[in-house]
Amino acid sequence: MDFAFDSRTEALRQDLQDLMEHHIHPAEPVFTEQLAALDNRWAWDSAPVLAELRAEARRRGLWNLFLPGEEGAGLTNLQYAPLAEITGRAPDLAPAVLNCAAPDTGNMEVLAMFGTEAQRRQWLDPLLSGEIRSAFAMTEPDVASSDATNIATSIVRDGDHYVINGRKWWITGAMNPNAKIFVVLGLTDPGAGRHGRHSMILVPRDTPGLEIRRGMELFGYDDHEHGGHAELAFHDVRVPAGNLIGEEGAGFAIAQARLGPGRIHHCMRSIGVAERAVELMCARAQERVAFGGPLARQGVVREWIAQSRVRLEQLRLLVLKTAWLMDTVGNKGAHTEIQAIKIATPATVQWILDKAIQTHGAGGLSQDFPLARAYAAVRSLRFADGPDEVHVNALARAELRRRTAVDDREAAGGTSRPPATEAGRRP
Repeated sequence: MDFAFDSRTEALRQDLQDLMEHHIHPAEPVFTEQLAALDNRWAWDSAPVLAELRAEARRRGLWNLFLPGEEGAGLTNLQYAPLAEITGRAPDLAPAVLNCAAPDTGNMEVLAMFGTEAQRRQWLDPLLSGEIRSAFAMTEPDVASSDATNIATSIVRDGDHYVINGRKWWITGAMNPNAKIFVVLGLTDPGAGRHGRHSMILVPRDTPGLEIRRGMELFGYDDHEHGGHAELAFHDVRVPAGNLIGEEGAGFAIAQARLGPGRIHHCMRSIGVAERAVELMCARAQERVAFGGPLARQGVVREWIAQSRVRLEQLRLLVLKTAWLMDTVGNKGAHTEIQAIKIATPATVQWILDKAIQTHGAGGLSQDFPLARAYAAVRSLRFADGPDEVHVNALARAELRRRTAVDDREAAGGTSRPPATEAGRRP
């Protein structure tokens, strides 16, 4: 088992770390100041410093790293993982600099995999070049969206058009006026099977009947650095039939194809968030004096630091294994591990952030450090792309099925060893 990065990954890591150290980290306060000065604070991609940083990233070839194939950098999941981790150290800025920010990443993946030539030319190309932003409209306020088959927004065929009615909320990026296209999941055939009822369709922002009602707050933060989270309403929104992505009834499958990579990307970046939190915790513990000595001498603080490192290394190995499986056996073959990292990552990183905040005292709760905001963002990941409970339930079912299969083979006089595919992919 080789734990070293290949030569291309290592070269990109070094270049990205240099970009972070000499350009992105120094620009973080500048970006914050420029956002505050914008006429429309949701239009985060209008900040002048972002354009400068993007030009530098493109010059270095650090652009669209998330996307495999000809449209992107051609990296595997395993190659992209350490790069996404680095961007997680400046989560409000670095992913956007590299054009690797959600929800655009997932929408570009959908268009690259399922879009028609016309759809790709009209929407994918400007997204790939960073000219526009996008939003993914799935979650709804009137149904339990943890079950994606509940989605109730209607998409009804009417001649050469589809008519859309319904409500959405927590739609990331939608407050940004430069989010020119919305990828919408809705109900096209209520009488079909659970996984064949829904379809996915493209709705341009300026389509009559599409109402951007309000921005949503996340633990009191409006998240304007990412274009906010919006509540939307669709009032007889009419779009051409050619805006349908894939076929009618394929919406659930397309959404699942989108969410798999999205889940691991969140996990990769979150590891970077945790690494920065550990650094801040160590620095604070060494410089802050209480009860006659630095906090770093306190056993409880040392316990937090040691446990943070152990948990973080365990998490990184699980995420890298998942990336490797996605590359070698596909997203479906890596489904169990994708669920595992989705369960483990927010909880682990949240624990580390909590200890870092505690080490900082009241300062950790304030805007003077990035910890409180990071905690709110990581806590939200326990809902994003499916709540913890859904993944826990599905993972447990898969494990029980696997154990039952082993028991059945033993009862039949066979070996108790897992099937070859399982043994091969589960060291």
